[in-house]
Amino acid sequence: MAETAAGVGRFKTNYAVERKIEPFYKGGKAQLDQTGQHLFCVCGTRVNILEVASGAVLRSLEQDQEDITAFDLSPDNEVLVTASRALLLAQWAWQEGSVTRLWKAIHTAPVATMAFDPTSTLLATGGCDGAVRVWDIVRHYGTHHFRGSPGVVHLVAFHPDPTRLLLFSSATDAAIRVWSLQDRSCLAVLTAHYSAVTSLAFSADGHTMLSSGRDKICIIWDLQSCQATRTVPVFESVEAAVLLPEEPVSQLGVKSPGLYFLTAGDQGTLRVWEAASGQCVYTQAQPPGPGQELTHCTLAHTAGVVLTATADHNLLLYEARSLRLQKQFAGYSEEVLDVRFLGPEDSHVVVASNSPCLKVFELQTSACQILHGHTDIVLALDVFRKGWLFASCAKDQSVRIWRMNKAGQVMCVAQGSGHTHSVGTVCCSRLKESFLVTGSQDCTVKLWPLPKALLSKNTAPDNGPILLQAQTTQRCHDKDINSVAIAPNDKLLATGSQDRTAKLWALPQCQLLGVFSGHRRGLWCVQFSPMDQVLATASADGTIKLWALQDFSCLKTFEGHDASVLKVAFVSRGTQLLSSGSDGLVKLWTIKNNECVRTLDAHEDKVWGLHCSRLDDHALTGASDSRVILWKDVTEAEQAEEQARQEEQVVRQQELDNLLHEKRYLRALGLAISLDRPHTVLTVIQAIRRDPEACEKLEATMLRLRRDQKEALLRFCVTWNTNSRHCHEAQAVLGVLLRREAPEELLAYEGVRAALEALLPYTERHFQRLSRTLQAAAFLDFLWHNMKLPVPAAAPTPWETHKGALP
Repeated sequence: MAETAAGVGRFKTNYAVERKIEPFYKGGKAQLDQTGQHLFCVCGTRVNILEVASGAVLRSLEQDQEDITAFDLSPDNEVLVTASRALLLAQWAWQEGSVTRLWKAIHTAPVATMAFDPTSTLLATGGCDGAVRVWDIVRHYGTHHFRGSPGVVHLVAFHPDPTRLLLFSSATDAAIRVWSLQDRSCLAVLTAHYSAVTSLAFSADGHTMLSSGRDKICIIWDLQSCQATRTVPVFESVEAAVLLPEEPVSQLGVKSPGLYFLTAGDQGTLRVWEAASGQCVYTQAQPPGPGQELTHCTLAHTAGVVLTATADHNLLLYEARSLRLQKQFAGYSEEVLDVRFLGPEDSHVVVASNSPCLKVFELQTSACQILHGHTDIVLALDVFRKGWLFASCAKDQSVRIWRMNKAGQVMCVAQGSGHTHSVGTVCCSRLKESFLVTGSQDCTVKLWPLPKALLSKNTAPDNGPILLQAQTTQRCHDKDINSVAIAPNDKLLATGSQDRTAKLWALPQCQLLGVFSGHRRGLWCVQFSPMDQVLATASADGTIKLWALQDFSCLKTFEGHDASVLKVAFVSRGTQLLSSGSDGLVKLWTIKNNECVRTLDAHEDKVWGLHCSRLDDHALTGASDSRVILWKDVTEAEQAEEQARQEEQVVRQQELDNLLHEKRYLRALGLAISLDRPHTVLTVIQAIRRDPEACEKLEATMLRLRRDQKEALLRFCVTWNTNSRHCHEAQAVLGVLLRREAPEELLAYEGVRAALEALLPYTERHFQRLSRTLQAAAFLDFLWHNMKLPVPAAAPTPWETHKGALP
């Protein structure tokens, strides 16, 4: 227990990006390979390849810096061709992610559409210049150029029988042109649509064609007579029509033999029609809310999968025989407004974006579930203590409660309405799953108790969501309420408003206890400390303030964001703060010393969503750049790495000292160079030069070094040569290199020119200094030899004196 407490008590110093949920589809064409295992879709300048099983982006192919305007995968799944705004076509070996051929499209405007023939050898391109061109992909040349289409050619398709050599195209005049590759001419112009033709599909025998258009009709054509045999009114603008396999499927109302087709359009539902009678035999249930219009639909025959794309950039996969939903992918979240961890072990995340739909992602597998219920943009989220229940509020003036089961499936279990304006913030009770509080632009907060029926684990709302009733309604501020927070004991409520104040209320009656005043602009977030009686507020004035709950005084102010602070959260048991701002930055603060420990920069726009995991080891952020980022606390890992690095340095230093003591200079020099520490290498060189046989030892040692080690030594010499105390070692090393290395070898050294340029001026300066010293020494020696000093007379010795005194 003590060990756990010590671990929690440590301050965090850094977070690292562990995972990103980024946009991979921003509208346009999406295509499955024939096996149904890979999904190809466009996202700006890239074509992304998704693995359908996991939802992970396997590859992102970028042709050039220009947007991709069209792409197509060959029927044999081998070749992918893309076209960009730079009027270039690229042929990809997509499994390796490499371009095998790049050529000019010859169109005078961007390519709008392209299609392969059934043999995967011919490619047709339709351009914004009204031209249709055919290319031989195997032999690498253009085979046909068809003119005559007015405006943009937005649809091309080959006849499924390769022996007939027919190509179909449609342009802005709503006519379908039939081109003969054999005769190089237009065989027929099929005119029956009054608006743009959106898709062409062919029967298995090749005698019948189905066309769909935005004029709300589908037309069956007899290709032998080139006449329309039936016009089916479908009462919606159709974006795609797909002919179903000619076999009975009772689930879809296909009971008798004949042609049946599937339509996808602006009503947002898939419908099955009988071609012979023109009757709709199956209609899919329609999801609520806007943005559900279908923009694309395609059938992978081999895999038996139908792929649809919605106006909200969601990609949905259905089983072809039953239209049962198999997979969901959220291609583009636009502006992420809030994020939360879900599940008792934070296994899922829920994302609220600029949409009425919520998106739930499983972190391990990237599986996505799209939740329908709200009818306008969802603005805020919060999760209850155990992680199974969570709440959402939206611009539709309502609040909803959702439950996730153990299989990860989420459904709406309760809803409440009563606010008269957008509900911009929601907070769930902390101690027990007993109530939630919402704040709205109508300047009121409402307290919603959870019905007991909702809390029983086995409850499944068969009759739809339970209705919530507000227990308390209180007008709290004079302007929009941007944030509400419930204290850890469920007895206090804090509100933050655009009126630049935060207020403290007693629950459940919402009695005002006090006002926190001091911010210069509106408040975006309020948050209670999990440990202390402290409230944190984040404001548009770029500051975060901590307030005492007892006397409502400001305890600390944190300044560092250059723009509005949008979210704040306590971490490290209330000793640190995480904050996110409209500058795209996330900052980590230590409360004790007001220090900003780390600034995390991974977003490019306002970071609206910030949430921390239960174990306090992960953080989740969502921003207006459509990215959701999972951050991992790497403090302990970095500390362990630093400690291991220091221990290794100590061991290596000891080994170096031992080698120098044993006079094993070659190994000592190699070890010092590998440490990449110029001063340590200098110490070794100095040790070698102190040896009585210095010149021979230095030369012998250096000549046995590898070339990369000599390059490092030359690099270090540049540093040493700038200091007069170390220039002798630098010159000694240079002397050996210049004497014993061939000029050609020296010039081949990496960075040798820059090194020589840096060495020359200092070497000249050292030479001049030594020349002046030598002149001074020579002058001193000259003076010494030419000084004439008088020789003093020799004094008599004591013996001589004594001897002279004798008689």
